[in-house]
Amino acid sequence: MLMRYRPTDDFDDSRSMRLFQDSVNRLFSEEPAGRPWAPPVDILETENELILRADVPDVKLEDIDVRVENGTLSLKGKREFNGEERGNGYHRIERSYGSFVRCFSLPESVDPDRISAEYKNGVLTVTVGKKEVAKPRTVKVNVHQ
Repeated sequence: MLMRYRPTDDFDDSRSMRLFQDSVNRLFSEEPAGRPWAPPVDILETENELILRADVPDVKLEDIDVRVENGTLSLKGKREFNGEERGNGYHRIERSYGSFVRCFSLPESVDPDRISAEYKNGVLTVTVGKKEVAKPRTVKVNVHQ
């Protein structure tokens, strides 16, 4: 016998359903700056360097901080919500605002003195060069018969 699943059947009374609905409404009605966010990051390793790309659209260059300390690369910044626009007919605000921090442990093979960063079209690209000893090298193997 098949029965139709109804998730609301678990609520035994209307009070429970109302409490659930109030919690959901509170979650989505919080101030945008109150929700934490973390930009997505791609990490690519090439023969000579480690490259991190972070999507940080609408973040001002002066609000971005890139640091290397004790083998950890930190990306910090903030995206401001323009409060003046708040009363201009918003139906929904899904993008997150406020401060963010992303930290990454760097492998021993990178040289923290060889780091550069570029910000273009809302993408922060951080390039960390590898140490000379960490670069792969080719060794020819002789076979004797």
